[in-house]
Amino acid sequence: MRISVKQLAIFLDEYPDKTPFEALKYLTGECNYGGRVTEGLDRRTLMVLLEDYYNESLLDDGYKFSPSGIYYAPKHGEYDSYIEYAKSLPQFPEPEIFGFHSNAAITKNLNETETTLSAILLT
Repeated sequence: MRISVKQLAIFLDEYPDKTPFEALKYLTGECNYGGRVTEGLDRRTLMVLLEDYYNESLLDDGYKFSPSGIYYAPKHGEYDSYIEYAKSLPQFPEPEIFGFHSNAAITKNLNETETTLSAILLT
């Protein structure tokens, strides 16, 4: 079930005094993606992952999404400041942003190499 921007605004207007993180998690995890995530355990995983992105700590200046500190919510600013922040992010993200250990990059690179070499050999 997808919700419209108007429905979202009505839902968020019910929380005038604080940021409605619980409502945002519900809207993102259950409404927008919930219809696409059909497996119960996958939906639970999605909701747990959203805990890192929708929480009160997000409003603190020192809150980072990853241990390296590369990924964080930029400070409020003009539209262009968000574009510049997005451009500053690595083109090839490290596994840490997805919650994986750094060794996951080794596995990914080995799999990509094997796939590329297999495609070359097939041609």
